[in-house]
Amino acid sequence: MGEGRRIILHVDMDAFFASAELLRHEEWRGRPVIVGSGPHERGVVSTCSYEARKYGVHSAMPSRTAFKLCPHAIFTPPDMKFYKKVSEQAFEVFSHYSPYVEAVSVDEAFLDITGTVHLHGSPEKLGEALRAEVRKTCGVTCSVGIAPNRLLAKIGSEQRKPDGLTVMPFEPEAIRDFLAPKPVGILWGAGKRTVDALKPYGIATCAQLQNIDESELARILGSSAAAKSLKAHSFGISSDAVARDETEEVSVSREHTFKTDVANRETVREALVGLVAEVARRFRRKPRWAKTARLKLRTDDFKTFSRQMPFPRPSCDDIAFRKAALALFDAEWPASRRMPSIRLVGFGVANIQSSPSEGEQFLFENTEDAQRRKRERLSSALDRIHALFDGKR
Repeated sequence: MGEGRRIILHVDMDAFFASAELLRHEEWRGRPVIVGSGPHERGVVSTCSYEARKYGVHSAMPSRTAFKLCPHAIFTPPDMKFYKKVSEQAFEVFSHYSPYVEAVSVDEAFLDITGTVHLHGSPEKLGEALRAEVRKTCGVTCSVGIAPNRLLAKIGSEQRKPDGLTVMPFEPEAIRDFLAPKPVGILWGAGKRTVDALKPYGIATCAQLQNIDESELARILGSSAAAKSLKAHSFGISSDAVARDETEEVSVSREHTFKTDVANRETVREALVGLVAEVARRFRRKPRWAKTARLKLRTDDFKTFSRQMPFPRPSCDDIAFRKAALALFDAEWPASRRMPSIRLVGFGVANIQSSPSEGEQFLFENTEDAQRRKRERLSSALDRIHALFDGKR
């Protein structure tokens, strides 16, 4: 695989919410299970078992449509607290195989296994050991891809779903040949809008992307940057790396990649609120305060929109984080604006300092300071309740 080359592992829990439900309902095993809104409610499918997928059911589909396709399915509402518990068990397993684990969502992660693969003899043996431990510890299955970068590792984990492992090629020519017959849509940066834009020009496979002139591709996509990135991805070239060191964090953030691109504004907004709560709890593990809030949205054609704003005063509490996140979201996506479908939403805080008034001197505590302290006490109390609840589950 080459001396000094990175080895990245992508792990994706198979139909995670549905699989987790089977841990509590063994009698449902082998039957189509749909997690989400009820069959006669105005809502969507969060995920579904592979038995339901055979009938055409998929994530983000209206539940009423799913019922028409598979009326004999078992519909159950999501239980995020339970799924989070199973997820934490899985991530504990991941940490046994690398100190560098980058969470993408509750059921997906990247691991940099460059420094630990020798303990298992080969990447394939490490991947199989991880999958076996997840199955034994959590009772669910996962699919794994191993490659020289995140892009190829992600593609690899999709090759043998469910419950499979793929070690991708590591040499440039072998990577090119592997990707050549694959549909363009497997690449990062090739969402539905991009795929549709390429169709009239007869570009449907990675081989056709590999062979097209970059300037012509830029003309089709209307962006030289998008063309350069997509062309590189068609050869499996990507400089993305797994986050490796959090000992001195300059920012704290979380992202959520939707299983299926989401056009509903409230669905994205709700996911953002959940991310804010996760960022806030993680941030308060140390005594520190942030001066800047950041929002990230990535559309189905892989365009990324980022906004940031300063907090009125350095903050670490849930209320301040949530208020800033929603202000940024509403500015980027007003209720009156039509947006492309969203594939990823992220929230983070930056410009971290070790005290709420670092570099500032105040003779008397003002009203804002008193309110901040109340919010921080409330957030700390909620953290303790959350930790206590997690310990009893």
